[in-house]
Amino acid sequence: MTATLNARLCASLRRLRTDEAASQLVEFAVALPLLAVFVVGIFDFSGAFTLKQKLVNAAREGARAAAADPANDLGNSVPASITDALWVIDNYLTSEKINDCGVTTATPTTSQLSWFYSANGNGCPGNGLRIAINRACVANRTVNGTAVDIVGTCVTIRYSYQWRFNSVITLLVPATYQGITDLTASAGSLNEN
Repeated sequence: MTATLNARLCASLRRLRTDEAASQLVEFAVALPLLAVFVVGIFDFSGAFTLKQKLVNAAREGARAAAADPANDLGNSVPASITDALWVIDNYLTSEKINDCGVTTATPTTSQLSWFYSANGNGCPGNGLRIAINRACVANRTVNGTAVDIVGTCVTIRYSYQWRFNSVITLLVPATYQGITDLTASAGSLNEN
């Protein structure tokens, strides 16, 4: 009797081994989480890259606005060139549908010829938005064999980016992943006045 049971069991196992009826379902169940990670990863990383480009553009426009203004009022607590740069940056961020974190209501801190704005209101992720505007950014250049200091305006923007990728990657690799990354963008422009 045991021999017939073993023979039946072996015959059943051979049939199951050669039966491919449910193999597509198993393949789909294995591939779906991987596909979800790829799709979310593509959208998330392209979103971070696009945000970085928009921040670079905002910093460049802010540096241009500050550099075009006169530098004779830098003794004021908040010079017009700094206010202009802040509003240009804020308008650029708003036009690109990026949360400005309420930076226009922030009071700047100063250090010599640099002004620093920090805001994390309006539902901003992580550390929020930080803007540094330096009206005395010095670059050394060589002109006709002579070293020359060129004074310009430098703007640096730091913005927190909320990743969505970390919630999907845990389908494949359970662990704790960083959910927020600070993106930094800088730009400079030569002072015109």
